Amino acid sequence: MRVGVAQLNCEVGNISANTDKMIRLAEEAKRSGCNVILFPEMSDTGYVMPVIVQTASLWTEGPAVALRRAAEKHHIYIVAGLSERENASVYNSIAFIGPDGSILGKYRKTHLITAEPMLEHRHLKAGDELIRGAIDGIPVGFMTCYDVRFPEIARALAAAGAEIIFLPAAFPLVRIAHWKILSEARAIENQLFIVAANRIGADGPGLTFGGASRVIDPHGILLASASETEEKLLLVDLDPAAVKQTRSQLQVHQDRRPDLYAKPVTILKP
Repeated sequence: MRVGVAQLNCEVGNISANTDKMIRLAEEAKRSGCNVILFPEMSDTGYVMPVIVQTASLWTEGPAVALRRAAEKHHIYIVAGLSERENASVYNSIAFIGPDGSILGKYRKTHLITAEPMLEHRHLKAGDELIRGAIDGIPVGFMTCYDVRFPEIARALAAAGAEIIFLPAAFPLVRIAHWKILSEARAIENQLFIVAANRIGADGPGLTFGGASRVIDPHGILLASASETEEKLLLVDLDPAAVKQTRSQLQVHQDRRPDLYAKPVTILKP
């Protein structure tokens, strides 16, 4: 499988320009032999909460429809971080689009960051479901940005059979060291591929993004990475056999003890 990882600088609130850029990159990825392309978090709106709330789209129109058409035209899977409006709620979502243009699934970000200046929890609604799909028969899972700090998500997806996790993000430059360490940790502890696309540029005070989009193999080896400042389309070949090989060498999954983890921790008396 060849994956394209798009590291983007988005224009805040310029839905048309951002969507056009994604469509061009989907075409470029297909010309380069990719089966799938991944776009960062909130690639349609940029990452300013009031703007997201104002401009978020229904998925019966706007960027989701345009990307569906691009996926069908170029016969490529698209995984894109997009805003999603439903009734009175706005979600930070991932659209999982098949090469026939159908929406195969959506993942709504389950952990909304409460830190300044993002404060997602004040503006957006959290999702309450993890999903696992497949690309050309390879099981895949999804999580978004801040979710990478919660190892339970990646472990649940791995337990459900995921061999690749797609991770769109708008991760800040000030904590980019965490992005690198945490994405590698999620790959190593679950013995799967992490395919991660991050933003670059700045969307306002305190919102400078750190790039460093990356693809990590089940051993934790960095297969490819982008800079912290430049737009880039990474093209990376993944060998699905690497997951089975890694898990046969070090049998972490078989050696887990879920019965133990479900028990309360014994607190020793002082």
